[in-house]
Amino acid sequence: MIWNPWHGCHKKSAGCLHCYMFRRDSMYEKDSNEIMKTRDFSLAIRKKKDGEYVIPSGEVVYTCMTSDFFIEEADNWRDEIWQMIKERCDLHFYIITKRIERFFSSLPKDWENGYENVTICATCENQKMADERLPLLLKFPIKHREIIHEPMLEKIEIEKYLKSGLIEKVTCGGESGSNARICNYDWILSTKEQCVKYHVPFYFKQTGAKFLKDGKIYNVPRKLQLDQARKANINYQ
Repeated sequence: MIWNPWHGCHKKSAGCLHCYMFRRDSMYEKDSNEIMKTRDFSLAIRKKKDGEYVIPSGEVVYTCMTSDFFIEEADNWRDEIWQMIKERCDLHFYIITKRIERFFSSLPKDWENGYENVTICATCENQKMADERLPLLLKFPIKHREIIHEPMLEKIEIEKYLKSGLIEKVTCGGESGSNARICNYDWILSTKEQCVKYHVPFYFKQTGAKFLKDGKIYNVPRKLQLDQARKANINYQ
């Protein structure tokens, strides 16, 4: 796995870059278990010949879309990343992790209650993971918190976390790939209802490859998964 903290540097492209490097590693017969930096490691602070940053001010930067920001093997590099995030206070960094329990690993000394330009998003694909990870997400010192159910593998109750008022958004999506597990539309709608109840923005990102709706399983090509979710027109706020 190539550990690049800046996969998906632009809001519009982040979704299609998710998991792309895993597939490319396989194409070139690379060991996907090997953790290494890419040539774009310092992209967030890279400048053009005219002295302007390559990534313009105001962009949302999605970090580690093909790995995990808090992966243990990258601990030695994380201080560099926090320095870049601090330098680019004009950008907003969106960190998705399934390792929220490692939140304090290599945390910057001036973190205090969190950086204003950082959102931490905890993933929870089922109820077990929600009940393990979301209490930590709420407990830790973070300015901006979000939840993502992707891949969503069952109905998940998160009302007790939403009513805290600390969750800024919830995203749901199915699983892609040839071995994708089924995502049930009823699970998606249940999460939306919970979000509406507590006035939390909700986003249906993608259907996944196997999508169950009204008792029928649909095999959705990767190129249509985002579009089909958009056509459902169920996003809130």
